[in-house]
Amino acid sequence: MHIFYTPEISGNNYTLDETESKHCVRVLRLEKGDQITLVDGRGGFYTAEITYPNPKRCMVDVIKSEQNFGLRKFQVHIAIAPTKSIERIEWFLEKATEIGISRATPLLCQHSERKEIKNERLEKVIISAMKQSLKAYLPQLDPLTKFSDFISQPFDGQKFIAHCDEQHRDLLKKMVVLNQNYLILIGPEGDFSSEEIEIAIQAGFKPVSLGDSRLRTETAGVVACHTFNLLND
Repeated sequence: MHIFYTPEISGNNYTLDETESKHCVRVLRLEKGDQITLVDGRGGFYTAEITYPNPKRCMVDVIKSEQNFGLRKFQVHIAIAPTKSIERIEWFLEKATEIGISRATPLLCQHSERKEIKNERLEKVIISAMKQSLKAYLPQLDPLTKFSDFISQPFDGQKFIAHCDEQHRDLLKKMVVLNQNYLILIGPEGDFSSEEIEIAIQAGFKPVSLGDSRLRTETAGVVACHTFNLLND
């Protein structure tokens, strides 16, 4: 199954952008009459037939469409501090998209090692993972946001902060209420500061543990994502 991202699709005719057209015609060598799959990132899942296999503007006709493809009863939002190595946060976004995440917010914390990111590069990783995992919803990627600005934003659902402080924490899997929306904060390699943990708790975030092992930032994000999805499966 060959899948292409078509965010602006409407109606029964569509022209792939130049990048997707080149991949379709030059790389995959698909021809007129071949069928492909399109996803719009908003829940639309389409079967289309190639009518004009041009490597710069490949035209297709939609022959079947399905809306709300893969729609879930819960949403997963992970706010995570980008790692010093950008490849590790790319890995997190790829795996979280494959597992099931609705929104990711790069978080700037007191102990953050990376203080800037390029969203365009990360969005490409997310799009590729969405297509690879047969999903029709594209996770939202926010710009890098200061912890103090993010913590005060409203959220309708369960809110958690995963940290390594020795104060009392319950395992995340014991705290999850099914079919809710979830938001979890994942800190940098140096963890959240004591001040940040206290501010989060005062803002209604429940302190949780992801287990006995000390996890890397990107691993903690994947574990949290998988926990929410597994418990709601």
